[in-house]
Amino acid sequence: MLERTRGKTSASGEALARSIEGILAARRSGAGRVVRLEAGLERADPLRWLSGRPERPRFYWSARDGNLEVAAVGAAEILDGVPDSAGRLPRGSRYYGGLRFDPAHDPASEWEGFGSARFFLPRFELVREEGRTVFACNLVLPRDTARSLELAHAARSMNPSSGAEDVWSALPEVVSRGDLPGWAGWAENVRWALSAFSEGGLEKAVLARRVTLELSGELDPTSLLKALSAVSPGCFGALFEPDRAGAFVSASPERLFSVEGTEVTSEAVAGTRPRGISESDDTGLSRELLASEKDLREHEYVRRSIREALGRLCEEVEISPQPEELTLAQGRHLRSPIRGSLRAGVSPRDVLEALHPTPAVGGWPREEALSLIRELEPFDRGWYAGPIGWIGAEGAEFAVGIRSALVAGESAHLFSGNGIVEGSDPASEWGELEGKLGAFAKVLGFGPPRG
Repeated sequence: MLERTRGKTSASGEALARSIEGILAARRSGAGRVVRLEAGLERADPLRWLSGRPERPRFYWSARDGNLEVAAVGAAEILDGVPDSAGRLPRGSRYYGGLRFDPAHDPASEWEGFGSARFFLPRFELVREEGRTVFACNLVLPRDTARSLELAHAARSMNPSSGAEDVWSALPEVVSRGDLPGWAGWAENVRWALSAFSEGGLEKAVLARRVTLELSGELDPTSLLKALSAVSPGCFGALFEPDRAGAFVSASPERLFSVEGTEVTSEAVAGTRPRGISESDDTGLSRELLASEKDLREHEYVRRSIREALGRLCEEVEISPQPEELTLAQGRHLRSPIRGSLRAGVSPRDVLEALHPTPAVGGWPREEALSLIRELEPFDRGWYAGPIGWIGAEGAEFAVGIRSALVAGESAHLFSGNGIVEGSDPASEWGELEGKLGAFAKVLGFGPPRG
């Protein structure tokens, strides 16, 4: 059920509170029934609003195409797993969350609060979607009928406002940097992968590095995401902050998939070059990427994997005949758009389970690559390179959680990975890893490791 009320920005909290009181006073029954209440706004900034909210969990999402921006706080319902179906949700309500990269890997202490897979139906949301802005509340009936005063008071207290710009915290300085693995360990891991290729069976492995920054003060995750968004246009912005943990922040260029009706859209993204320092240099790097036998081979593993996975779920699958270039502010990649028409009864959960992890973040074949990653990487990826996004009654969308960090107090763990195939060079791959940290380096002001 969806009910809307219209009010000015300054009155939206009061309008929503009155709607909450009216619905809950009626004590409408229906086990597990979700009611969504919305108050219209003239304008508001979801990320700025989120920055001032103490409630947990907190979630933020901005779509790559700019058509959807959501800030969400509190939980009407929490699921420790992927929603099997969102059909009971009214239009506009969504489960937000994500998954670990490798649920079979025991979580390290810093990731314990995130769970293997966690989704929640927010209590309150500030949503900008296709030119319309609303302040919304999700109620689960009859469970919430006894909480009328509490929820109405909360709506009034967190009334969105256009506010001032001074809510953003200055980003602290970097005091120290540690790389795991360091250069020697990275080179050894690449050599291990290359030897596995020569033995047969494994064709690609995506190996990652964790960079830990110690900072001069506490790092506010919303301020970090705002800064990243400014230097990473054309990316998905995501933030998830559970009850008792740090915050996962991502400015990802890569869509895992989206579902609208029966149409599913995905993309193969693999193969990397930096941006040039001049127009002629940039053009040369573009031509080099599009003609690179190694990068095209690496990219083909991802194309093949996604095409085969969607082929098992779709009536038909279409893929671009040749990769195109995905050009970003901090780099460029090979990209192949893929779409399909889902068979009857196939859910977003089915698509998620079929696609993750793609060879762009794991390797090929999948199980052999995951086995090598578990053996070689000396840290827990956690939610890095896992799916993050939403599932609703009208569809779903997930990004791949790359270009990401785990932020906790005065520390930040940054992650970057590279696809290793036959012919990979440890030094070149190390340089690409550093390039993928470019947005973080730009906003936090750190340089490459010493030595």
